Amino acid sequence: MIIGRQLTEACLVVASHNSGKVREIRDLLAPFALEVSSAAELDLPEPEETEKTYRGNAKLKAAAAARASGMPALSDDSGFEVNAINNAPGLYSARWAGPDKDFTMAMNKVHASFVASGNTDIRCRFVCALSIVWPDGHDETVEGRVEGEMVWPPRGDKGFGYDPMFRPLGHELTFGECDQDWKHEVSHRADAFTQLLERCFAETPRWN
Repeated sequence: MIIGRQLTEACLVVASHNSGKVREIRDLLAPFALEVSSAAELDLPEPEETEKTYRGNAKLKAAAAARASGMPALSDDSGFEVNAINNAPGLYSARWAGPDKDFTMAMNKVHASFVASGNTDIRCRFVCALSIVWPDGHDETVEGRVEGEMVWPPRGDKGFGYDPMFRPLGHELTFGECDQDWKHEVSHRADAFTQLLERCFAETPRWN
């Protein structure tokens, strides 16, 4: 286990304007005595994601929020990867949903690309990088993943993003159908968050 800088501050910014992502991260942070704000609530600008890796983009977004707010910031960069289409949409998962964040459109685009590929490999995964950056620029960054299979048509109206077309290996329900507390235990974000907890939260105060 790698021990990194400990998060002992009372406030933390979630560097995201995605309400579904902020909600999941807030749920994961619920045991800790932290005042959690989102970049949207603080009216912080969204930086352009110019890095070529999940880790790079997560760090970039967290660093921008930490500089702007003067508080430690936690950012997620995640993507949905489908083997048959060269791991697309990957880093561009959010962009496939367009400016209106229309993930119904994005899922249809993924399926159309899959059909056009002629490849029948339905293996896929979610990948998540989480980065905490402090105002002095120090970062602690980890990456998690969950493997699964693509289903079509999408199933379920829970979760967000590509969840309705992702079935984790060994399970029948998609992330759009399953109990969300269970999802929080097995997801790519949960995997990354477990690593971050071990690395940075040993000294973080908890609610009594």
